[in-house]
Amino acid sequence: MRTAKPRTIAIWTLVALVGAAGWSVLALARGENVSAAWMVAAALGSYAIAYRFYAKFIAHKVLKVDGTRATPAERLNNGIDFHPTDRRVLLGHHFAAIAGAGPLVGPVLAAQMGYLPGTIWIIAGVIFAGAVQDMVVLFFSTRRDGRSLGQMAREEIGPFGGAAALLAAFAIMIILLGVLALVIVNALAASPWGTFSIGMTIPIALLMGFYLRVLRPGRVTEVSLIGVALLLAALVAGRWVAESSWADTFTLAPSTLVIWLVAYGFIASILPVWMLLAPRDYLSTFMKIGTIALLALGVVIALPTLKMDAVTDFAERGDGPVFAGSLFPFVFITIACGALSGFHALISSGTTPKMIQKETQVRMIGYGSMLMESSVAIMALVAACIIDPGLYFAMNGPAGVIGTTVESASHAVATFGYTVSPADLAKAAHQVGEQSLLSRTGGAPTLAVGVSEIFSRVTGGSLRAFWYHFAIMFEALFILTALDAGTRVGRFMLQDMLGNVYRPFKQVSWKPGLIITSALVCGLWGYFLWVGVHEPLGGINQLFPIFGISNQLLAAVALAVCTTLLVKSGRLKWAWITGIPLVWDATVTLTASYQKVFSSDPRVGFFKQRSVYQDGIDAGKVLPPAKTMDDMHTVVTNSTVDGVLSAVLAVLIVVVIADAARACVRHVRRPALSTLSEAPYVESEIVAPAGLIPTQRERQEERDAIGAAPGS
Repeated sequence: MRTAKPRTIAIWTLVALVGAAGWSVLALARGENVSAAWMVAAALGSYAIAYRFYAKFIAHKVLKVDGTRATPAERLNNGIDFHPTDRRVLLGHHFAAIAGAGPLVGPVLAAQMGYLPGTIWIIAGVIFAGAVQDMVVLFFSTRRDGRSLGQMAREEIGPFGGAAALLAAFAIMIILLGVLALVIVNALAASPWGTFSIGMTIPIALLMGFYLRVLRPGRVTEVSLIGVALLLAALVAGRWVAESSWADTFTLAPSTLVIWLVAYGFIASILPVWMLLAPRDYLSTFMKIGTIALLALGVVIALPTLKMDAVTDFAERGDGPVFAGSLFPFVFITIACGALSGFHALISSGTTPKMIQKETQVRMIGYGSMLMESSVAIMALVAACIIDPGLYFAMNGPAGVIGTTVESASHAVATFGYTVSPADLAKAAHQVGEQSLLSRTGGAPTLAVGVSEIFSRVTGGSLRAFWYHFAIMFEALFILTALDAGTRVGRFMLQDMLGNVYRPFKQVSWKPGLIITSALVCGLWGYFLWVGVHEPLGGINQLFPIFGISNQLLAAVALAVCTTLLVKSGRLKWAWITGIPLVWDATVTLTASYQKVFSSDPRVGFFKQRSVYQDGIDAGKVLPPAKTMDDMHTVVTNSTVDGVLSAVLAVLIVVVIADAARACVRHVRRPALSTLSEAPYVESEIVAPAGLIPTQRERQEERDAIGAAPGS
């Protein structure tokens, strides 16, 4: 039994005290100014302890990761989808793939309820649910040749529940990809700086991919320095392009961006993973983590005060202007990805298990990446809560509520219990180089204003507009990396589904199959995106209201599969690790689904909303946000579709959970009847560290492996 050294005990005691101090101030402070630095302290202290102790316990005690066991990347290496990838590059790919719009936008919207509920859920949720889900799914998928979540459900739960899981997961994936793409289009439209800089990441990534594969294999540090230097050059050049005669060339219409995004998604899905996807995601991670780290540092230096209340009146009344509904369950649904995300389970059973070198790396890549995403969510919440609440509600309140002028917005905000003058609203827009900030819903502009506030306090107020537009571009880059990886994962899911009918599709690198399924996936989300861009109330806009619920329902599927696998693999006593988060997530999401379907409040219930607008049509009235009678008919259609889909998805998830419970009970009663689809053990020949920084023993193992190699 190892005994901790006094130095180690002292360090972790200090970390615990920092985190505890942060939590104490946030929880107990009432009526006095609270620095945002306490939120950062609570988060970082909690993350460090969770990764060091809880994640290590799950990886080694529960999952029993085996460093001697060959992964699918090693056994099935074909240079297309299966490819052993350096842990540092894979960490970047996985983080970039999972970190989409959710951790940036969800916490900003949830700030309506106050900073405390969001902070508690983001940190506690990721430690005990989100990061656990990601790591456990990655482990079990790695043990099953990189099987998709739906296919694992079919093989381990049963054909009935598995079919429901396959259908629900694929449908939800298309919705998620369409929503992510729409956010990108809205961010890049009329932004030559963002379009140029993000476009340049593609040739830079191709260079990095060939550098690591052909020119200098294994030289990750070299290629990292080259990639970062070129990325910084692209960012600087992007601003120059935006102010030059080339600006018009890179100022693309939304419809043009749709075509480019669909084409990019298709190409990224069919190219070998080492060529574009992995290096591009790795490259973007430097910018993502770098920006978030600088934000945290800026908070510590500038010590901005949290201006939003700890818990607002909207949390109890449920009548907030940003989104309707009470704190439970809707704050958990709104925050989504920053704490728990079903989309992550698709990545953890998609690209990543086909690229991971060693089972021992699942802790760093699965659990660690999710903690990194949660830190993004915390910084987004900080950014939303340090700006004036009046400005926050003016930016996030719909035009139908606050009006279209600074005077009407100021009056509307006063009815919410906050104050902001028309002059202050105009000044805030002028400071960031915008004509108006009113009704900039969706969360992204609010985050950009908060980012500009933090950075300008450190670098000077004259750069506020620069930091605002930098943040807008940063958000687009954040989301695009989730879109390309998500498209590839959607292809894997569709191949698994079709492979149950026609066997060759199960070979994920079979060229006809990967081309056909990539085209179908891109065509599906591309269609909804195209319609959404051309019809403000149509296409993916129609499905936007069920984005959060569908994502959390997918997490319930993932946790149900994980719990079933823990039970069937002889880990019954540890099934609570995913079972408790499953019960919580199912309770939250099914409650939200019930309210969205049956609530008598038209701002919450889809069918009640449909009834109100249908009555308006019958009376010949046009109700906001509709502007014409055609819009009224569209709202009726959208409400009906969203209500039906919410009900169908909820039923599918109930079927999956019920069938998973049946499989678990059957195994406990008659273990001999259970089968596991785990791949046979093959000894690994790869020597690689488990964590980001190799231990002394791991360095020696690497030296021994190099010395034993032929020709060394």
